[in-house]
Parts: sequence; structure tokens; C-alpha cells
Amino acid sequence: MASKDYYSVLGVSRDADADTIKKAYRKLAMEYHPDKNPGDKAAEEKFKEIAEAYSILSDPQKRRQYDQFGSEGMRGGGAGGFDPRGFGDPFDIFREVFGGGFGDIFGMGGGGGRRAAAQRGSDLQVRLKLDLEEIGRGVSKKIKIKKQVRCEKCGGTGAKSGTSTTTCPQCQGRGEVAYRQGFFSISRTCGRCLGEGKVIEHPCSSCDGEGRVRGESTLDVEIPAGVAEGQYLTIRSAGNIGLRGGPSGDVLVIIEEKPHPHFQRHGNDILYDLNISFPQLILGDEVEVPTLGGKARITIAAGTQSGKILRMRGKGIPNLNGGGAGDQLIRITAYTPTKLGEAEKKMIRQLAEFESLYPEKADKGLFEKMREAIR
Repeated sequence: MASKDYYSVLGVSRDADADTIKKAYRKLAMEYHPDKNPGDKAAEEKFKEIAEAYSILSDPQKRRQYDQFGSEGMRGGGAGGFDPRGFGDPFDIFREVFGGGFGDIFGMGGGGGRRAAAQRGSDLQVRLKLDLEEIGRGVSKKIKIKKQVRCEKCGGTGAKSGTSTTTCPQCQGRGEVAYRQGFFSISRTCGRCLGEGKVIEHPCSSCDGEGRVRGESTLDVEIPAGVAEGQYLTIRSAGNIGLRGGPSGDVLVIIEEKPHPHFQRHGNDILYDLNISFPQLILGDEVEVPTLGGKARITIAAGTQSGKILRMRGKGIPNLNGGGAGDQLIRITAYTPTKLGEAEKKMIRQLAEFESLYPEKADKGLFEKMREAIR
């Protein structure tokens, strides 16, 4: 399925600010609201699409992820992620943007009396530490989390065994209480049932009427190769369950990188400092270095200078979205011994007599050359 262009859906540019996005949504939502287009399925689908686009672009975090991965890039809980399919009830989004209480804004009555959706459970955050080897190859992890789960004693209803919920007498199950104000019919959430349309006369003793209790679960998480510090994966509907059978929230698995004993990460490249002796620098050598996947041998050319950086193509971190990998950089550093025996010192003193072992003398400065010229 092709990625949706939410900017085109709302008719705004990709650099549109929050106010522009909200104004575009308000205009289109008023135009395509089902109460204004009764029986028009195309208008209803357009209304949902507009709400979906707004729910993503109005949220800074979701918008950043959408700009990076597109609407299809993160379906199913991919890295960084959101799932546009879980954007919520388009009528709830409409009420939120228009300030709530517009049950009969079009004078047609079709939007009034919509009972509030079941309360969604809260999201959970889990921090997962990975080393560079795990990041380089991708890894499967099991994560144990504590969360709110369905109360088994009442089956999640919140009502005492043998009893059931009853229709709210104040709103007659509508979840809202409406009254007239001028030309508008204003709706407010029912204060008795808090928008659920039903009340519990005899709450469950195990969950105190919430329909949920404390518990735990184990998640199997697939970490793709190439993730980075601060990115996250979204595990849909794995968080706390909602009140009295409401939908569960999500679990956000936030990636942290462990310090590595050998490598420093720079984007998708990794840097390794290689200390070698003066004889190796002067004469050249073949040495073994660690890599994320094991070990490799590299050639040090004769006369290599300390500080030179060698590059091993494709030995770094894989690109998260595919298309190859970074490089492994090897920074050559001259090793200076601090403990020498008399025999080593004697040989070094002998080598010190050779002028070729010293840096070439710098050219005379301009001032010195002028002084010599006028002598």
C-alpha cells in the first residue's frame, strides 16, 4: 500500500506551522462532517482521512516520525514509531479541535448523543540498553514489564460477580447531557457516568470497580539493525489496559547505547584507535583489528604517519532503512613505551645519531631571510 501524503490531505505545505494545520483541518472537517453530508459515504471517508492526517501532523513527535518514515514505514510497531491506523475516533478529534459541546452544530441532530469512547489505558516506557554489536546485527529481546491488566474476577467489567452495569439515569446511556444556548445545542460529558453511559451500583471488590488490577507480562521485541540512541519502537496495545474493558495503551521501547570498550560511534561509522610501534610505522606491517562482526587484518604501509585514518568500507553500522552500512575508521596512533631496559635505550641512542629519523627542518621565516639579505 502506498504511503499517504497527509500534507496533501489537508492541503498544506510540508513546512506548515501548527496554526496553519489546525485551520486547514477546521475548514475541511466542517465541510465533510457526516452530519452535514448525511448518507454520503465518500464524505464520511474523507472526514476520517482528514482526522487521521490532523492527528499525525498536529503531534510534533508523530509528525517527525511521519516525515522520516511515511505513513506505512512504521506499521506494526516499527522503529521510531507510530501507527496511523490507531489515530482514534474522528468525532473525538472534531470535538477536541472545536472545543467540545457541538453535538448539534449543523442543526441536524445526527452528531448529538454520541457516547464517549471507552477510556484508553496509559502508555508505558521501557529503556533498552544495547551494545554496538547488537545494534550492528539486530537482535531479539524479551522484556518483562509491570502493568495494569484485566481483572479476572469481574472479567474487566468492574461490577461485582452476579451483578452488571446499568444505564446511567442522568443521561439515559448517551454519555452526554445536552442543553440549548442560543442557536446551538451544547453537549457536556455526563457528570454521573463520566461519559460511559453506564454506572456500576455494586463494584468488584478485587479491582474497586476499575476492571483492572496490577500484573505483569513479557514482550518479545525485535530490534532492527541500525537503531540509534533515543529512537524507539512502539508495541501496540501492550501497555496498561483501559478502565472497565477500555483499549490498552502502547509500550514505547526507547533505545540506549552502552559505551563500547573499543569503538566510538559517529552516525553509522565507527572509530577504532590503533596503537602501533615506531618500527611498524617506519617499516610497515599487517595487523589484526576487531570489527563488529569479528576480526579483520589490515595493512600498514611503510612510512605511515601517526594520526592517519584508514577506512574499511561497509564495516560500520547498517543503515536503518536499508541501503548499505557505514564504515569502520581506524585511527593510527604511535605507541610510546614508558619502560625500557638498558639494552633498548642503548639501541635507541645509536638510532638517534641518524639524521633521517628526525623531522625535516622548517624553512627559514621571511623576517630571517630579509635580515640575512641586508648583512
